[in-house]
Amino acid sequence: MSLNRRLVLARRPSGLPDLTTFRRDDRPVPRPAEGEILVRNVYVPVDPGMRPVLSDVRIGVDEFEPIALGALVGYMTAGQVVESRDPRFAPGDWVTDRLMWQDFAVTSGRTARKLDAQALPPTASLGILGVPGLSAWSGLHCLADPKPGETVVVTSAAGTVGSIAGQIARNLGCRVVGVAGGEAKCRYVREQLALDVAIDRHAVPDLGAALRDACPQGVDILFDNVGNAMVDAILPAMRRGGRIVICGQTADYHLAPAERPGIRNTNCFVTRRLTMRGLFVHDHAAEYPRALEQLTRWTLGGRLRLEETIIEGFDQLPGAFARLFTGETIGRTLVRIDRDRA
Repeated sequence: MSLNRRLVLARRPSGLPDLTTFRRDDRPVPRPAEGEILVRNVYVPVDPGMRPVLSDVRIGVDEFEPIALGALVGYMTAGQVVESRDPRFAPGDWVTDRLMWQDFAVTSGRTARKLDAQALPPTASLGILGVPGLSAWSGLHCLADPKPGETVVVTSAAGTVGSIAGQIARNLGCRVVGVAGGEAKCRYVREQLALDVAIDRHAVPDLGAALRDACPQGVDILFDNVGNAMVDAILPAMRRGGRIVICGQTADYHLAPAERPGIRNTNCFVTRRLTMRGLFVHDHAAEYPRALEQLTRWTLGGRLRLEETIIEGFDQLPGAFARLFTGETIGRTLVRIDRDRA
């Protein structure tokens, strides 16, 4: 317990990230001060949303500051308290917080969220009950305002956020069309997520035409996780008064600004009276209690599910992250960083 394995940014990726993007930078295990807790990380997710901050490219004013070379990488994790100097936490408690890619982390008891590991697995705090679930819920409830009977299209529908967003829309009484890449993902969308239609974007020559065939009355809401080319293809299928939520841009993250595709079908915004809004989940923090209550109730009731792929071993983190951008993953990918201590 004297060594704290850590992963830091070794070099800024050009294009897709790979195994050389990160390096080990081990340090002594930190000690908690008064009001703090020491947490041993167990489950560490890999998120495509981390990709933009690995580059030093910025366009105008941006809330996302690039990570410095040599800085610790990662985001939310789930682990167990090892030592507590906060009376609200005891050794053995499961918690989630922004503890990064490392074995041990000290955090304030004010920011850590204690988990009820008896009700749901701790991994749920990193998926349906974590930032992905809150993003899906906030994008739909706070930005799109879906109504029963409306048609919702979700892109990257087999991904972490897309899987949850599609099911939320279904639970709200919408007709939901999921766009995914490959037959295995589309089968997951149809059979496991129970969405109404799954479109394999790799198998159709014209995605826009496929959307218009699947949605003859048009699309009321587009929840996009992919990027500009996807949005542009779907715009002509939008109905008057349609709402577009931009949640992620996995196809564009690794491209230099000059290489990113543009949006050409902007006339649709005028002729269809469309609105498009970007989602930054923490803007909606005041809604988290309501979101978590509904997401928990639906999960316990079997109305929300999320496929989890759990990879064993701390040193698997870089490879697991790189695979997010190759189209291999379904649902949530997590790394259990020390199976012997989990």
